[in-house]
Amino acid sequence: MRSWEMYLKVKGWHSKYPSVDRFLRHYRRMLGSERTRVNCLKALTYFCQFTGLDPEQLIRLTPKKAGEKLQTFLDLKREEGKSIRYINALQAYLKVFFRVNGFKNGKEVEVEGYHQPARYRKRPEYIPTPEEIERMAYAAGSKRNKALILLAYTSGLRNATIRALRYKDVKEELEKGYEIIKIPVYPEMKKVDPEACKGGIPYYTFISKETVKALKEYLAERMSKYGGIEPEEPLFCSETTNLQPEIRRKTKIKRDTLEVVVKRAAKKAGIKDWQYVTPHCLRKAFESALRNSGIDINDREFLMGHILPGSQDAYYDRSKVENLRVKYSKVRFFPKTGEIDKLEMVKAFAKTLGIEGIEIKIAKLKEREPNLSEEDAIGRIVKEELIRSLGVETRKAKENSDPKKIICEDELEGYLAGGWDFVTVLPSGKILVRRAM
Repeated sequence: MRSWEMYLKVKGWHSKYPSVDRFLRHYRRMLGSERTRVNCLKALTYFCQFTGLDPEQLIRLTPKKAGEKLQTFLDLKREEGKSIRYINALQAYLKVFFRVNGFKNGKEVEVEGYHQPARYRKRPEYIPTPEEIERMAYAAGSKRNKALILLAYTSGLRNATIRALRYKDVKEELEKGYEIIKIPVYPEMKKVDPEACKGGIPYYTFISKETVKALKEYLAERMSKYGGIEPEEPLFCSETTNLQPEIRRKTKIKRDTLEVVVKRAAKKAGIKDWQYVTPHCLRKAFESALRNSGIDINDREFLMGHILPGSQDAYYDRSKVENLRVKYSKVRFFPKTGEIDKLEMVKAFAKTLGIEGIEIKIAKLKEREPNLSEEDAIGRIVKEELIRSLGVETRKAKENSDPKKIICEDELEGYLAGGWDFVTVLPSGKILVRRAM
């Protein structure tokens, strides 16, 4: 049981506090959303902890006193740097708590809200271009991370939905050899993650040929590692070594994992504003790709998982999967219809080798040799860096394999501390030491 559930004596949609029970029953009638349940209970917990009062004590306050405490609580959150959107959500939840517990019909709790401008965002964001996303995929660092980035972009799925996917969701079409694979989104996913199917709206989207190829490579690697994949296992499992393999393969990735994977890939891909690239930015890039490819607005809204008016949900769900698959297949997600820009791929590969500042090194080399092509410059830099790295490793290996060494007297103390044994003083005055076995 989570801390805020224990604090409010909650189990599921019920609480031992009558006031909280009324609060939960209201939201269960209105929405029945697990995410809403979590959010409203957290808001009430924070407010109770701030006031030092339990829920039953709160509803015994006068409307004026309750309003003063709530206003002070919200103002403090603003001073702490919380976003206006977050503060207004807290206000809405807590005013509902008071309303369902009798604070209405002239006894409402009055507080001043915060103005939220249109398109308000506290956190800046950067929507990467298709070329940049392509570089991100090839700088992601592993087959899993590459598949994650490509799937997030070419499906438009939300972070929570990606994490809630199971192998069974793609197994059939993968085994049948589909080039464009359907990805279903359904309310039962909320059992895995409360945010996985927003609004409980079932829909489906697809993943592109590039993504299917990357996903197959990742799954083949995983099958080889674990001896197979069970249908109920996460499509993308944890890679943390803190878990035993049998537990790891059945553990979905964390919310922060996808955030970290995306940001690291953006940084390695050389995106200037990499810190502002998030999984949600890839969802927005997906919407742009659909729009730029001429996909009808209703089709776009459906593939994004937005609510459609009237009977259109049935239209899409029951009869038009193949029709929509054909439309989707015409979307150009990458500028070269999926062929990788070799120069950008080599740059991304160089960064994964630890060669930093590749663009600066190319510019400096071309300053010295103006006739040198960018491709030749990259090749020379990578070659030199690899030779240098190999030379260092070879030298170290040679030093480690040589059991004896001649050193100066002032080096002796350091060698003895490093586990070497004194052998003798040579006629030259230098000292012979031997590596301790």
